[in-house]
This record gives sequence, structure tokens and C-alpha cells, in this order.
Amino acid sequence: MSRVLIIEDDPAIRRGLSDNLTFESYDVTAVATAEDGYENLKEFEPDLILLDVMLPGMTGYDFCRKLRREGSTTPILMLTARGDEFDRVMGLDLGADDYVTKPFSILELLARIRALLRRTATPIDLPETLDFADVRIDFLKFETEKDGSPVPMSRKEYRLMQILASRPGEVFSRDELLDLVWGADHFPSTRTVDNHVSMIRAKLEDTPSDPEHLITVHGVGYKLVI
Repeated sequence: MSRVLIIEDDPAIRRGLSDNLTFESYDVTAVATAEDGYENLKEFEPDLILLDVMLPGMTGYDFCRKLRREGSTTPILMLTARGDEFDRVMGLDLGADDYVTKPFSILELLARIRALLRRTATPIDLPETLDFADVRIDFLKFETEKDGSPVPMSRKEYRLMQILASRPGEVFSRDELLDLVWGADHFPSTRTVDNHVSMIRAKLEDTPSDPEHLITVHGVGYKLVI
């Protein structure tokens, strides 16, 4: 589960961001000032920082400059109400990785978060085949058999199973799966993941309503048990 630190002084925006990211299975800490955000860095160890530019006390620019001077490489996505090109360029020059101008689409923000996390994530070693129970999947040939009989699967279903099979037993959040299977430039909902998991279970599980291999981790995402 990826950890996101939100630094935003507007209570409504901060609460909205926190609720949306928590719903998408991120581990979230939200604070109102850059000073509080800095205090949380060592204990929380975020994978990404959502940083408002116009903050009381230490500004978002100051916070970004401070972190980069200290050698931090944590991805920073700046949130700004400013539309001036100079302000956006300044943030990027100080070390921010991306920016979103308020008001923003939550779908676009989630896609940008996924893209930043993907750039800094450990590369996934994708398997060529997968065997469990009476199921065999060949990801190179796009062939699946269950108990010796062929099972038709879509390309997205193959991709979803291949991602899960890359780290058996490890939980992938719905948002991670959206990015890795559908891509950061597309904005399907997390229900898209749920629907595909249901279809795969219907094809590969002996009892789809009580799966043994494609497991839901409630409030987080899915894992493959083999």
C-alpha cells in the first residue's frame, strides 16, 4: 500500500483529498502546514507528497526547496490555484515532479499520482507462465487451461493475472492495478478492477463466490494465493 502525505491548509480540500485517496486504498496522512508535514516525514516515510503551494508560514516552494537540498527524492506533486506559467515552472525548477492547478479533476489527480508512483516503483518481473491448482496460464501465447480444457480470457484479464502473479501473496491496491493494467492515461473507476476480478473468478475458481486463489483484502485490494 503506497503512503501519501497531504499538505493542504484548506480544511475542505484536505478532507476531500484524504477521503478520496483513502477510498482508493492509499495510506494517508493529512496536515495543514509545511512545518507539520516536515515533522511527519521521518515517521510516516511517504511514497509521494501532495503539496499545496500557498501555505501559511513555510510555503510549498520553501518546503520543496528544503527537501531537495537535503537530498530527498520523494515524488512531490504540487497543488496550486495559480495559473501563471512562471509559478508552475518555478515549482518544477525547485524539484517538484508534477503539478495540478485548482480546481482539478480527482480522476486526473489520481492518474498523475499513479504515474509518479509508477516511475519510482521497483520494476515488476512479469512471469511468462502461471500454474496453480488445475489452472495453467501461458502469458506469452495468451492461452489458459483449467483441468485440461481451454478457457477464453481477454487481454486485460491476462494482464491483471500476470501482474498479480508477479508477486504472489502480495496485496495490490485497486489503484495500483488500474495503473499497471489500464495505464495512467486512462480513467476507469476502481469498479473496473472489481468487475474483471469477478469475471476471472468465474472462469478459474472452483467456487467463484468463495475463491481460494484470487483473494479480496477488504479495504485494500487483491492478492493471488498459489
